[in-house]
Amino acid sequence: MEKQTAKDDYARVKEDLQLLREDMASLTKAVADGQKANASNLKDEISREAQAVFDNLRKRGDAALTRATEAGSQTVESVEHKIEERPFLSIILMFLAGVIVGKMLDR
Repeated sequence: MEKQTAKDDYARVKEDLQLLREDMASLTKAVADGQKANASNLKDEISREAQAVFDNLRKRGDAALTRATEAGSQTVESVEHKIEERPFLSIILMFLAGVIVGKMLDR
């Protein structure tokens, strides 16, 4: 009888070990699948955040370009107005600027 009980115990332990192996394989697969899903979700989140930052940067760049364009236009209008007010003085200043640039380039 003892021999039979030992064999039954051995068989039960063997079955338990087999079930344990199967459970470990299932758990390992579940963890791996979970990690893949987490990585995919993280990738999607990073992509969304990067797109939001890029859009924000584009808006700021567009706004800065608009301000620079407006400032340049105002400066051109101001210079044109000054030239219209004093055309003779403007001609003399341009002539002197040309002479100075010419002398600098001769060196």
